Amino acid sequence: MERLFGGPILPTLIKLAAASVVVGVLLAFFGIKPIDLWYDFLDTVVRIWHMGFDAIDWSVKYFALGAVVVVPIWLVVRLWTYLIEKK
Repeated sequence: MERLFGGPILPTLIKLAAASVVVGVLLAFFGIKPIDLWYDFLDTVVRIWHMGFDAIDWSVKYFALGAVVVVPIWLVVRLWTYLIEKK
């Protein structure tokens, strides 16, 4: 269990509690509420989720656009190479 906590359990818990109080006082001083942090976190997750799907949509669109040009050129080059090697 000490390995999980990074040292003796009781002193680690006391340090975590003290740090939590200090951070809580600082956040309260700046007017930040825990619920605001939670909502901001969820909004960030939702934005990242949407950005991920936007990135997929963007990449599929450009992949298809490039494939319309690249695949036929590749096919012609492969056929040409095959015909030349055949001779």
